[in-house]
Amino acid sequence: MMNDLDNQLPYLRLKSISAQNTGIDETVNYLVQKFKSLGADEIKLFSEYQNPVVFASFQGKSDKTVLFYNHYDVQPPEPLNEWHTDPFEPTIVDGQLVARGASDDKGELMSRLSVLSYFKQNGGFPCNLKFFVEGEEEIGSPDITPYIKNHAADLACDAMIWEGGGKNAAEKFQVIAGTKGIASFDVSVESASTDIHSSLAGYVDNAAWRLVKGLSSLTDSEHHVLVDHFYDDVKPLDDYESQVVDGLETGFNKTATVKNLGLVNGLTTDRPVHEVMTQPTLTINGLTSGYEGQGIKTIIPRTAHAKLDCRLVPGQDPAKSAELIQKQLVKNGFPDLKLHFNLGEPGFKTPLQDTFVQQNLSTAKQVYGADNVVLVPNQPGGGPMLAFYNEVKAPIVAVGIRNANGNPHAPNENFRLQDYQQASVFLATLLRQYAKD
Repeated sequence: MMNDLDNQLPYLRLKSISAQNTGIDETVNYLVQKFKSLGADEIKLFSEYQNPVVFASFQGKSDKTVLFYNHYDVQPPEPLNEWHTDPFEPTIVDGQLVARGASDDKGELMSRLSVLSYFKQNGGFPCNLKFFVEGEEEIGSPDITPYIKNHAADLACDAMIWEGGGKNAAEKFQVIAGTKGIASFDVSVESASTDIHSSLAGYVDNAAWRLVKGLSSLTDSEHHVLVDHFYDDVKPLDDYESQVVDGLETGFNKTATVKNLGLVNGLTTDRPVHEVMTQPTLTINGLTSGYEGQGIKTIIPRTAHAKLDCRLVPGQDPAKSAELIQKQLVKNGFPDLKLHFNLGEPGFKTPLQDTFVQQNLSTAKQVYGADNVVLVPNQPGGGPMLAFYNEVKAPIVAVGIRNANGNPHAPNENFRLQDYQQASVFLATLLRQYAKD
């Protein structure tokens, strides 16, 4: 299947940046032609909203149906000066293919298309295969739920394979059963009608101080969220889930993680896996206030603004979580800090003992070796898994080609050629065994 890699490289050259509304039409046309060349029985464009979804289906030799989720949009490549190669010219460097979208998420679909090509040339598809490839994931998938509801009949399946899997920092292949949710919101404050000379700081309020003090009241020194009822919908783990998380904690390489991420002050907890897998978070994404230009301007800022997100565990509601934070700011004495909810996506987790999850796990052990595979309850990032599950009612598992140094959303994004080959072999093996069982 590595021989087919060159046929997929044009996909990485397409500048399909949803945040900038560039390259969308060209990429959609490319995928339509690619699915046609691979022998799709049906190709549809779902195009009633901003960016089209490309849907394709392939008739297989079994009556079982697997639906794949991927997205064709990518992050902007900036900062360009930190790339070692052209971000939209795929380049092989030391066994890695470097390009924007290589890790998130074009490379993953490329692997799946290589598997399709292999099956087409070697006896046909083992089961029915469907592909849902959207173009708004990098802007929060705002239209994903209506797209799914409008086309639920097309998406009917027995199991789903998600994007975003791969190897962790310890080089263990991950079988991921879920994803965390997200709530994104802004918090703003205004303390005066104009910026004021800083000599009056003895008696004039400062919007920047109001903002940082208000936000700091929401977490403790270990970053736990100090918001009333915020944890009410966090469900305790069952015995098997606890066993899985404890095993991941034992195998977590703290030293490698600190090195790979370039962390100046190390980790913030002794239980990093437990925190990432089972607990929600509150994060400041950015702060803006006052004068930030060259030279000196001694003022008291009249406004301050912050962007934040919460990563939520399955069961927590994004909008409700934001409402609780606004109420807490008022309770803590900061009623002038106004929260604006931007978007949210709830989390989802397939039960870890589900048959399809366990089949992924056993197949991965065949391909990668029993000691080189881990089961992950849910990945730290978000995704519209729950929206799909609500319609198709099928187990969802994320597996793929990524590596811990793949740099998704960052300069020099990449996948390793060996991982591409292994993940493609794994997927072909999984589909054959799933069709038989």
